Amino acid sequence: MDHTASPAFRTEIEFQLPKGYIDATGVRHQRGVMRLATAADEILPLRDPRVQANPAYLTIIILARVITRLGSLPIIDTQLIETLFASDLEHLRRLYEEINSAEEPDGAPQPARANGHGVGGLSVRGEA
Repeated sequence: MDHTASPAFRTEIEFQLPKGYIDATGVRHQRGVMRLATAADEILPLRDPRVQANPAYLTIIILARVITRLGSLPIIDTQLIETLFASDLEHLRRLYEEINSAEEPDGAPQPARANGHGVGGLSVRGEA
């Protein structure tokens, strides 16, 4: 039995930020890669004291975990995500929800969770 994923199933998605992250040297980084989230990506940050003090911080931690590349930056961490322009953060939230949403076998998206939040507590409005 072949257990390899079909060529159409992608676990990483390229993106381009609307404005981009500007590093300390003035270089703008717009192109990046986000991978599909794992259960650990959504569960482990809930233990973080920053999330317990401010549930909205969940978005920052999850995005720092699933963004694997942004321009030529060597590290993607929460400090970097915190300094993104609001429009770029919103773009990444929506992309995260889109690529990690569950789908029915016919391809139709499942309805949102009863609590009104998107996947991983990342809502379009940034509520956690």
